[in-house]
Amino acid sequence: MDVGDLLEDKQICICAGSGGVGKTTTSAAIAMGMAARGLKVAVLTIDPAKRLANSLGLPELGNEERMIEPERFAAHGIEMKGELWAMMLDAKRTFDDLVERHAPDEEARDRILQNRIYKEISNAMAGSQEYMAMEKLYELHQEARYDLLVLDTPPTRHALDFIDAPERMSRFIEGRSLQFFLKPGRLGMRVVGRSGGVLFSALKRITGIDLLQDLSEFFQSFGDMAQGFSERAQRVKELLGQRGTTFLLVTAPQREAIDEGVFFWRRLKEARLPFGGVVVNKVHRDFVAMNGAVAGTDSPEDDLIAELERFLDGDGDLAATVYENFERYQALAARDRENLARLTERLDDDCIVCVPYLDEDVHDIEGLAQVNAYLFGSATERREILEKSGV
Repeated sequence: MDVGDLLEDKQICICAGSGGVGKTTTSAAIAMGMAARGLKVAVLTIDPAKRLANSLGLPELGNEERMIEPERFAAHGIEMKGELWAMMLDAKRTFDDLVERHAPDEEARDRILQNRIYKEISNAMAGSQEYMAMEKLYELHQEARYDLLVLDTPPTRHALDFIDAPERMSRFIEGRSLQFFLKPGRLGMRVVGRSGGVLFSALKRITGIDLLQDLSEFFQSFGDMAQGFSERAQRVKELLGQRGTTFLLVTAPQREAIDEGVFFWRRLKEARLPFGGVVVNKVHRDFVAMNGAVAGTDSPEDDLIAELERFLDGDGDLAATVYENFERYQALAARDRENLARLTERLDDDCIVCVPYLDEDVHDIEGLAQVNAYLFGSATERREILEKSGV
């Protein structure tokens, strides 16, 4: 089974995982592969390093989807049968769009968007990029303009931050602290006015900013929209569990990443969220295990070093260095093999697709095509690719 099989009849693919495991590259490769098969696909990312834009040959992406010209793929020998669109999410802009959507009228919308307290809170809430990513995903899904949406989840320390995001937004809106200020009669603001009046007056004299007035206006305006925000967060949460949605865990072959991946898989199962499979990036290939011997020989260490020396025109020091580097690489391959066995054992029969450690970093369409050979190729095709690379 390959990634194409996993995504059959799916409308949403969420690539989740901790930071630094190749989510952005995997998301771009999956979106490109599915678009090449004839689908209209949009890939969304929050990536300050702009890796998605660079890999697709673009200087930048914005908060609106942008179609990638088919000519960019044709130049690399890729026939783009469908359409590939991409965007880099602006979390602050997405929060502003939510306000515009739920404001009762234009006057209320402008009042809160221009409010200094809102600007600070929206910037802080934009720090909860996980929810804003889901919000944009939900919006595009409702518009039904794409066959498949691929979401590159924000770079977080823990993959679970993403699936908890809608619940955190609901708790924020429905929490006692916020509701205290939103309750009828604005009792909370009256209390603040009595206890903090002197302080706010002093701040106004020093800064010229009427903070108390800003607070009053913010909570009065937000109170009219709180219910809409809460209902929206619930619908976003429901989207995660739909049959047309699937989660792909992107991880690395290191023990810590594998253990976190297993934990993430368990949480998805417990929450009855749709789990598609795992993509393990940068797996060190075990040359000896694959070929039965190095370079087709059964030479012991000394004989192999001697062969390397002859190949390197008699440079014994360089031959010894090359062999030492090979030994270290094999140690990493053995570690990866052990960790993958642990992952396979824990995940029952769920699909695991491995992408090997490539010679060069993936930074363009050609690199994405190379990754796609492993994501979308059959087990036989992937083995043939390895053989052609001289492994």
